[in-house]
Amino acid sequence: MDRDAFREALLSVMERKRHWAWPAFTTGVVAPDRLHVHFEQEYATYVRDFPVMVAWAYVQCPLPEARRDLIENVYEEETGALVAGRPHPELFLEYPRGLGMDLARFDDVELLPAAREWRATLDECTHRRGWEVAAAVTTLFIEGTAYERGELDPAAPKRPEPPLERHPLVVHYGLPLDALALTKAHRRVEGEHRQAAWRVVLELGNPRVRPDVVAAMQEVLAGWLDYRDAVAEACGLTPPD
Repeated sequence: MDRDAFREALLSVMERKRHWAWPAFTTGVVAPDRLHVHFEQEYATYVRDFPVMVAWAYVQCPLPEARRDLIENVYEEETGALVAGRPHPELFLEYPRGLGMDLARFDDVELLPAAREWRATLDECTHRRGWEVAAAVTTLFIEGTAYERGELDPAAPKRPEPPLERHPLVVHYGLPLDALALTKAHRRVEGEHRQAAWRVVLELGNPRVRPDVVAAMQEVLAGWLDYRDAVAEACGLTPPD
């Protein structure tokens, strides 16, 4: 698989990172007393442990150039010392805190079965399939969006960044603006992180494992869609006919 085919295969996966239920979360359809399910499952499946997941790619990687990008990502996620000021998992909890949720619930989240399966897939991909797969799954899939093409092609649409005052949690659920610290941090750092992620995966990985990387990304996408189906159901949503 040459570089261009590899790039297109990865972009194809990312462009399918869309879920039918997401508009319900961004337009206030989800009942406020169910919203905690979304935050709890997101936190326990990947947000809390995301720095460790990227670190698995780092410790397996033999290339200093790639390791430098990976460890910078780990350092910011784990400490916030470069941009955010606090660890990103802690900043994530400002969303439920700002919405008046009981943060004790986040100490021992019971994962939905599909969430448990998706987390198992993430652990398998980050622990046992080599650094290229671990880097792609974490820095491309988890951190990325359906707008990844816009990170590589100036003519392609970029991810929307509406004013913070129009953030769905602010508009529909009354979240205070100061609880959007993680959103602010992501907007400051994600452009650089996206470029670094694509550079590491496209330019520095072993070309022989490109099919394995694509297969892992497809597997992670399928698990994510199942996981999001389960969260949507737990939040009282049903798929359109």
